[in-house]
Amino acid sequence: MKQRTLGRGLTVSALGLGCMGMSEFYGPGDEAESTATIHRALDLGVTFLDTADMYGPFTNEQLVGRAIAGRRDEVVLATKFGIERGPDGSRNINGRPDYLRQACDASLRRLGVDHIDLYYQHRVDPSVPIEETWGALAELVAAGKVRHLGISEAAPDLVRRAHAVHPITAGQYEYSLFTRDVEDGILATFWELGIGLVAYSPLGRGFLTGAITSPEQLADDDFRATNPRFQGENFAANRALVAEIQKLAEAKDVTPAQLALAWVLAQGEGIVPIPGTKRRSYLEQNVAATDIALTAEELAALEKAAPRDAVAGERYAPANLPKIRS
Repeated sequence: MKQRTLGRGLTVSALGLGCMGMSEFYGPGDEAESTATIHRALDLGVTFLDTADMYGPFTNEQLVGRAIAGRRDEVVLATKFGIERGPDGSRNINGRPDYLRQACDASLRRLGVDHIDLYYQHRVDPSVPIEETWGALAELVAAGKVRHLGISEAAPDLVRRAHAVHPITAGQYEYSLFTRDVEDGILATFWELGIGLVAYSPLGRGFLTGAITSPEQLADDDFRATNPRFQGENFAANRALVAEIQKLAEAKDVTPAQLALAWVLAQGEGIVPIPGTKRRSYLEQNVAATDIALTAEELAALEKAAPRDAVAGERYAPANLPKIRS
């Protein structure tokens, strides 16, 4: 597996594994297969694993912790704090120093580890100056509980303010052929400051695999059913875009998912996509994308097939839509 460097010194596999869907959001889970998928990832050299305390909630960290027991030294482990979930399903953004200290200790217990390699602020709390949050995060680094710090879905000005308190190693943002918001200032800011980009949902939440041909395929507990891109006329328009991508994939003798991942990887050496899967077969297909080189002509053809802003519908339902533009 090829390696890439995030920020000024965190070396990770060029492709990571997003573990969220193993526990929630994308239909029913299967812990045995999910654990086998994590083990297979490590065997293939995919050592960068991504989770968060709010996935489950809490159960995804526990699953990952059980899966990596005995193999901790092979893993670059990333998790997140900042989104509290209540018993009633409510969500609250919390960036208070006392809260994040407790959250970190709880994550360490659930994961069964003595340190977190990359600890993200999952969402920025508008009620707490980011300097206060990052001052407390810097203390966690000094204490040895955390090795590197990350941020997610924050606008460029907040990125700069946080980075001034403690260097940011990586930012996690949605980035794919279907979602290119980070090109509006985030990438330029990251490259200027020496921050790496971890691209979540690089397959457009599965749309870019070509496997989803009807909204009826989504399980009742699959959150994509509430996602505007997977509804009504938006779905039909986006399915047409995927069909064009499929034609290019067939011409190159790769899968649409592999082509979409190769596109993300081609956008810069400081970018690491973390496609999520809970099945070994899809993991192995995704890993093969790291060996696909795209020519300038092929990149131009993809740009024509799926122009920026061509995707129909927002990437989240309105109530959950993060706003990252400054």
